[in-house]
Amino acid sequence: MAAYRIILASGSPRRREIMTRMGLAFTVVTSGVDETVESYDDPPDFALQLARRKALAVAATEAAAGAEAAAGTEAGFARDALVIGCDTIVELDGNILGKPTDEQDATRMLRALRGRTHRVITAVVVVHGESGTDLGRSTTTAVTMRDFGDDELAAYVASGEPFDKAGSYAIQGAGGALVAHYDGAYDNVVGLPADVVAALLRDATAAASSNGRSAG
Repeated sequence: MAAYRIILASGSPRRREIMTRMGLAFTVVTSGVDETVESYDDPPDFALQLARRKALAVAATEAAAGAEAAAGTEAGFARDALVIGCDTIVELDGNILGKPTDEQDATRMLRALRGRTHRVITAVVVVHGESGTDLGRSTTTAVTMRDFGDDELAAYVASGEPFDKAGSYAIQGAGGALVAHYDGAYDNVVGLPADVVAALLRDATAAASSNGRSAG
């Protein structure tokens, strides 16, 4: 895999930490795409569509940069980039909970979640720019929240932690105290299932090589 440049199409510090713990050398390039999804089959499909959109957008940007590069190594890196796109959502009763828009929205989400079990779905898509290889997978973790009181809820919202988190909480932060238990991968709830990333990178590398690109 060393011959391929790995790009994480996400500015999330939590995802960067997971990638670093995996021992991967990578570059961060954010996509800036519109995250509106007009039509989807189910919540995993919603997340996969967004993860794929992010990965493809960054792959296209890198390809354009490679085409404009003067020569050699820089262009080659752009062509052979493996771009990782990801998206995490929270699903409750078939409804998708994204990031809250304000304190009222965060409060509404957390009230809906408390005392109940919801699903955290993270989709990961790896795109190889030159060969067009596009591999994706979603992972689901069931999370059950404590029946926390209004004062605890209000204090958590006031901390500011919910505001860039799907479902309005961070299991790896103070929001972990709101969680009773979970069934599935912890890092999936954080935002990036390491085992899925590793498997997709292996598969994308093999597929890209079989399409005529040498990894050596």
